[in-house]
Amino acid sequence: MLSVKELRRVHVIRQAMEKQLTQQQAGALVGVTARHVRRLIARIQQAGDGGVAHRGRGQPSNRRMPEPVKATVLRLYAQRYGDFGPTLAAEKLAQRHGILLSDETLRRWLTARGITHFTRRTRPHRAWRERKPHVGELLQLDGSHHDWFEGRGPGCVLMAYIDDASSRVFARFYEYEGTVPAMDSFQRYVRRYGIPLAVYADKHTTYQSPALPTVAEQLAGATPTSQFGRALRDLGVELIPAHSPQAKGRIERLFKTFQDRVIKEMRLAGIATLDAANRFLETYLPLYNRRFTVEPAQATDLHRPRPAARALAHILCLKTARVVRRDWTVAHDGQRYQIEQLVRAKQVLVEDWLNGRRRITYQGRPLRYHAIPARPLKTPEVPKIQAPPRPVKPAPTHPWQKRLLPERRPMAATPRR
Repeated sequence: MLSVKELRRVHVIRQAMEKQLTQQQAGALVGVTARHVRRLIARIQQAGDGGVAHRGRGQPSNRRMPEPVKATVLRLYAQRYGDFGPTLAAEKLAQRHGILLSDETLRRWLTARGITHFTRRTRPHRAWRERKPHVGELLQLDGSHHDWFEGRGPGCVLMAYIDDASSRVFARFYEYEGTVPAMDSFQRYVRRYGIPLAVYADKHTTYQSPALPTVAEQLAGATPTSQFGRALRDLGVELIPAHSPQAKGRIERLFKTFQDRVIKEMRLAGIATLDAANRFLETYLPLYNRRFTVEPAQATDLHRPRPAARALAHILCLKTARVVRRDWTVAHDGQRYQIEQLVRAKQVLVEDWLNGRRRITYQGRPLRYHAIPARPLKTPEVPKIQAPPRPVKPAPTHPWQKRLLPERRPMAATPRR
C-alpha cells in the first residue's frame, strides 16, 4: 500500500519515463538526485508502482540509538539538565559524559516524554521569488472581502486561485470566506484542471488551525490542522502557509486588478446577486486568462488526474469525531443518531458532505443509523395559588383550654375595727 507521498512520486517518475520531464527536473520535484530517479525508473519497470516503496519499510533503523543509551540520556537530562534546551544539552552530554547524539534526536526523545522547548524564530529575509516552472506546481489561494456590488446587492467574498507559473485564474463568489466555500471552490478547480502539487495560502483559520496541539499530538510530533488542511493532506496536496501579504503578492495584485476591472464590468451588466456574478465569471475568466496568462518556463502540466466525483466529495467534506455513548447513540449538530450496527469503538467520524449528505463512518466504513426524535421539553409546573392559612381555634375540651395555675379563692372580708 503506497502512501500519498509515494503516489505523487510515481506520478512524477512516470512523466519522466514518458519523456515529459527530464530526469533532473523529476528529481528536483520529488527531492532526489537524477541518479536516484534512474533507480526508481528501474524499480518501476521491474516491480510496478510498488517499486518506489522504501525497501527498509517495517525494518528497524540500523542507526538508531540502543535503548540503554536512550534511558541513560533521559535519566541524565532529568537529573542535571532539566532546564537546558536540546542543543545545549546535547553538547554537555558529549563533553561531560561522552555520549554523542544530535540535538534533533534529543528533541524527539524529549517531545515523546511531553517535554517541549519553544524558541523565538528570526524573521525570514524577503526577496524576489522566481515563478515556478510548471503549471500545477503551485497555486496561490485567498479570499477578497470587498463591496463587489457597490451597494446594489449583498456583501460577498471572491475566492480566487492563481497559478504561479502561468497566472491562470480561477475564481468564484461566496457569501463568506470559510471552510465550506474553500472546499467547494477547490473541488470545482480540481474538476476543471486536476489536483495541483501545492497550495500557498495565508494564516486565515480556514487554512491554518489556531488550536494548540493536544498532548497526543505533541507526543506524535504532529500539529493541528484545519478541515481544509486535512482535506488537502488527504489529496496529497502540500499546504504552504504565507507569513505576510507580501509573500503572496501575485494574488494580492490580482485582487487589486479585479476590484477595478470586475466591479466595473458587473456594474455595466447590472449584476447584483451571487448567482448572476458567478455566471458572469464563467464567461469573463476565459477571456481574462486568454489575455493575461503567460507561458510557463516548462510546458509539462503537473496537475494530477482528478479522482472520481464520489471519492473527491468524500475527501472534501467536514469530518468531525464524535463519542459513541453506551446506548450506541451519537450527538452531532444538535441532533441525536442511533447507530444500527454494533461497533466496538469509542469514537466515530461524522461526515457532512457539501451536497448536504451526512454519513457516520468507522475506520472508513459507513455505518447504518437513523435520527432520533428530539425529546419533548418538560412543561414547567404552574405553582398552585393557596389561600392564606386560617387561625386554628382549639376546642373547649382541648388541653390548651385548661388552666395551668390553681384557681384563686376569694378572700373573706375582715370586719373593720
